Amino acid sequence: MADLGIKIGSLLFRNPVMMASGTCGYGSEFDDFINIDQLGAIIVKGTTLEPREGNPYPRMAETASGMLNAVGLQNKGIDYFIKNIYPHLSEYHTNVIVNVNGNTVEEYTELARRLADLAAIPAIELNISCPNVKRGGMIFGTNPDAAREVIASVRKAYDKTLIVKLSPNVTDITEFARISAEEGADAVSLINTLVGMAIDPKTMKPRLSTVTGGLSGPAIKPVALRMVWQAARAVTIPVIGIGGIMNSEDALEFIMAGATGVQVGTASFIEPRTAINVINGINSFLDTRGIASVSEITGIINRN
Repeated sequence: MADLGIKIGSLLFRNPVMMASGTCGYGSEFDDFINIDQLGAIIVKGTTLEPREGNPYPRMAETASGMLNAVGLQNKGIDYFIKNIYPHLSEYHTNVIVNVNGNTVEEYTELARRLADLAAIPAIELNISCPNVKRGGMIFGTNPDAAREVIASVRKAYDKTLIVKLSPNVTDITEFARISAEEGADAVSLINTLVGMAIDPKTMKPRLSTVTGGLSGPAIKPVALRMVWQAARAVTIPVIGIGGIMNSEDALEFIMAGATGVQVGTASFIEPRTAINVINGINSFLDTRGIASVSEITGIINRN
């Protein structure tokens, strides 16, 4: 078997394949289908300081080669997470990463501080695709100054592995990758969902209660791949690729473009074993070609 191990910051991963936040719940939802411990990591559902009800239904809609969602970060808050979710997560023998969200710098920072105390959570994924209520609803991840402020604040409060999840809804993804690196992030993950919408001609109404939502799935893969390639060339910290990965060939494209790791998301709704299949496929690809380590093909297109 090839060496699939990767390293992000000081954190070791047995392989580069992770399950993306918002698509695998808290892991327990997949326990009947896969062995979570075989994954490089699991990034659990987005967590906020206070409970959130999420958006009204309908909040998911299938589209050509993808899906739209407007769930709205529904969760029961950090206190519930620590008391009721964390005990089960602490039983896994792989990296458990929490996706964190907030409406203010203070919320992000306090949430990170609370999670730093949990021994079985070695890393957080900072989702900066959230509105800054103190600045009129401006999205943290689309304003360089706001992004820098929140990343710097969280970095001061959190001494474990910090991954910053970038929004694709920007003009220059490399600017935000560089800001993340400059403010102490150990890695960046990209892309988050693209903004999209769908209308039902029969009812003449939007298919989502919020009208627009986040587009994910194969439809966004070419955009995601391009942005991962750009980010990997712009920074020296690891890049984690996300966006339309349905099989090992998709994952290999991201790795060859410069991604140290990859996240499987929407595909898990179709086939719960996708992440495991991706791991096996990457290994088979390397073994067949006599390649000893996945690191040998990471960013290989930039070496040709």
